[in-house]
Amino acid sequence: MNYLESLVLGIIQGITEFLPISSSGHLEIGKALFGTTASAEESLFLTLALHTATALSTLVVFRKEIGVILGGLFQLKINESWIFAVKIILSMIPAVFIGLFFEEKITALFDENILLVGVLLLVTAGLLFWADRAKATSKDVGYNNAVLIGIVQAIAILPGISRSGATIATAVLLGIDRTKAARFSFLMVLPLIFGSMAKSILDAENTAGSNTAVLPLLLGFVAAFVTGIIACKWMIRIVQKSQLKYFSLYCALVGFSAILYELI
Repeated sequence: MNYLESLVLGIIQGITEFLPISSSGHLEIGKALFGTTASAEESLFLTLALHTATALSTLVVFRKEIGVILGGLFQLKINESWIFAVKIILSMIPAVFIGLFFEEKITALFDENILLVGVLLLVTAGLLFWADRAKATSKDVGYNNAVLIGIVQAIAILPGISRSGATIATAVLLGIDRTKAARFSFLMVLPLIFGSMAKSILDAENTAGSNTAVLPLLLGFVAAFVTGIIACKWMIRIVQKSQLKYFSLYCALVGFSAILYELI
């Protein structure tokens, strides 16, 4: 993998992780356009590294909120921080289950499967269009809602379904306040990403990704981190202003283009 490819993929990850247009789907399209020869395991390793960069950018953007939550947890009594933490844990269960029992099948999907990406981008487009029309959005995230959003997050592991788009859209359709929906969506994925990264580091000796060149990967990591901070702040404003329909149109156009690219 060369420096230009790593830089471009890092920028793609940083922008698309927070904008509701599927970071995994765009990464697979980007790899296909570059003609990368990486194996499915190497591709997933790179995707995970870039996701870690955007996870760190999430920590930067939400550092005050995270500080309040951690401070509340250290009080060792039932409060808003503990309640929020329980909801995060509930939302993680479906994705953890899928990751533990279907890891090999999921890995195989991250191998420039452009046709699948195109179809699932159309699914993302439909979700965003539907959510943009929702009017009654004033609720907080409840326990049942956390589980439902977690199930959607698990499904969004598939390349082409936007994790942020699908989870925010689901929350909005459940009547949850748009700002709270975005906040929950961005924070609920952090434990999963860092957990996956820790597992990958432990398994590095047995994976193809352990042979990935360090400097190009570092360049992609920095690019994803910087653009991720910008995109995260932008996405919060977009959700508040109910402008998801524009991304619905974008996902539809890219989805159809990906399908035509694969078929032709």
